[in-house]
Amino acid sequence: MAAGTHYLPGLTETNTPSVQTSDDAAGYYELGDKLVDPHAPTGPIAERWTTRKFENRLVNPANRRKLDIIIVGTGLAGGAAAATLGEAGYNVKSFCYQDSPRRAHSIAAQGGINAAKNYKEDGDSTYRLFYDTVKGGDYRSRESNVYRLAEVSANIIDQCVAQGVPFAREYGGLLDNRSFGGVQVSRTFYARGQTGQQLLIGAYQAMERQVAAGTVEQFTRHEMLDLIVIDGKARGIVARDMVTGAIETHLADVVVLASGGYGNVFYLSTNAMGSNVMAAWRAHRKGAYMANPCYTQIHPTCIPISGAHQSKLTLMSESLRNDGRIWVPKKAEDCEKDPRDIPEEDRDYYLERIYPSFGNLVPRDIASRAAKYMCDEGRGVGPAIEEPQPDGTTKMVRRGVYLDFADAIKRLGKDGVEEKYDNLLDMYERITGENPYEVPMRIYPAVHYVMGGLWVDYELRSNIDGLFVTGEANFSDHGANRLGASALMQGLADGYFVLPNTIREYLADGPFEKIDDTHPEVKATLDAVNERVATLMSINGTRSVESIHKELGSIMWEYCGMERTEEGLKLAIEKIKQLRKEFWTNVRVLGSPESLNQDLEKANRVADFIELGELMCIDALNRRESCGGHFRAESQTEDGEALRHDDEFAYVAAWEWGGDSNDGGKPILHKEDLIYTAIELKQRSYK
Repeated sequence: MAAGTHYLPGLTETNTPSVQTSDDAAGYYELGDKLVDPHAPTGPIAERWTTRKFENRLVNPANRRKLDIIIVGTGLAGGAAAATLGEAGYNVKSFCYQDSPRRAHSIAAQGGINAAKNYKEDGDSTYRLFYDTVKGGDYRSRESNVYRLAEVSANIIDQCVAQGVPFAREYGGLLDNRSFGGVQVSRTFYARGQTGQQLLIGAYQAMERQVAAGTVEQFTRHEMLDLIVIDGKARGIVARDMVTGAIETHLADVVVLASGGYGNVFYLSTNAMGSNVMAAWRAHRKGAYMANPCYTQIHPTCIPISGAHQSKLTLMSESLRNDGRIWVPKKAEDCEKDPRDIPEEDRDYYLERIYPSFGNLVPRDIASRAAKYMCDEGRGVGPAIEEPQPDGTTKMVRRGVYLDFADAIKRLGKDGVEEKYDNLLDMYERITGENPYEVPMRIYPAVHYVMGGLWVDYELRSNIDGLFVTGEANFSDHGANRLGASALMQGLADGYFVLPNTIREYLADGPFEKIDDTHPEVKATLDAVNERVATLMSINGTRSVESIHKELGSIMWEYCGMERTEEGLKLAIEKIKQLRKEFWTNVRVLGSPESLNQDLEKANRVADFIELGELMCIDALNRRESCGGHFRAESQTEDGEALRHDDEFAYVAAWEWGGDSNDGGKPILHKEDLIYTAIELKQRSYK
């Protein structure tokens, strides 16, 4: 038995670590050593986090003042961590590429945040939130991490209320709740359709209080370009001042990445245009493992694409599925009709028909695939768009389904619907020019969130000493699919409650030897960054960075989107390799590196997206099963549902950088077995 491996009593035969027999990705990767979480807790699951907090060593207040922490990212995970660690007395440097921490992408989250408060007395509990999350992630997450998340969720709400977050309240003054996909209880706290914004303001105010107190130093308009690793430990970052162009080194005793997800690898996504993978990917190139990169989430309720002019898509909160009913015409010839002219008997409320237990509140991956299938059958609605086909031809397809509030307006009245969703419906009308109180909304799935990210152990440590990763930037809590309203929960849980209790175990070994800019590794990292920038500026080709990003996004959506196949993924890998050669020989980066240069920023990000896209396709090719957001067409049930293969793939796929594939490098796969002792592995069903 490997050191640190924990095999607990009660394991069933199907829950035993397995041997993989299928290997579609043979030749694309190398197999590395088995990976074991060295800090995985044992004992009763309800006691693991409490025990770990007590066992972790403390850092006395005088020593905290001698310790420096760099935090990259100021969203909910990064902002909450900076506020909490600053208040604890550490010296914190906070970095963000936006002009203000308040512009972090967490602000875009609309619908709510989950917490096991059971205010509705409808049967909710910590265990039920834990169970729903593991099941929603299709049994591809660590049970210890997920239980901890469910356990601390209630504290998050209390923390945010104390900060003044204006959660919606019932008539009597108590906090209100609503339901989200994948659950049958009401546990989602919300502030109309602005929950992320209100929570971020709370974290931002807490952080700014520490800025004023002198414990947090803030660096806005700074983008991390590399990680400084000395003697195997993360000791700082190289960052570019995006206003002046100056490339700087910043040193510390520990580095925390809270830099968000990589959905923009698809080009069209609901992410802010500036969201990127650079901080995480540069750490990956320095040795940090990238875990489950193919696990991306397609959100079912987005405004459909309107044309080739778009650079991003707009999310409509999943909370709309509480009261809106999703349907398409039963007959393809009705798709061009005004929906108000289609009688009730000619409408197919397909989610309610196929999944009667959950109806419109099935998890996001299931709702997204169902919408795609309806449109593939020729029953999509909205304007017809030209869509490329695998054989190289194109055809006209309607990519949209209806989200109808007519029944809700009859039941609640227009005022009742406005009270719950007004700003969301107003946003829809401003973008589409259609009044959703009069005409059903049109929605279609789009890339939204990523469950993959840098590998971390139970303490949020990456495999590089001194590098911690929080929020969407890590892989740890959501498995193969994230339930709605759980992103805000994870970000704040990591920032306010988990990281402050785990990072102290590492920092208890301090104070550490101080490093300055003259250290050879610092100079080498700085030189490598400058050389990369110089190379990008010198190519002087004919293609814009944007055109290459669009081409990459098209490849990713076509072959690594809602449905993946062995043939398509192998084709995508070859296309991406060719695109990488095209980028490094024919890209044209305008402007100068010594000043504000958004084209250079974009070039750096797209270079990383290209490498990430190839790894995502290899990861998806290796996993010949369907689970959550990863749907392999070769692995489905007779009725088209995802079919897992727990005997082969019940593991975390943690990938080590193996060098540039165009130079013969191959990623190295380390498998971490998923062992379940508190929950039963079974086929997921929402019917």
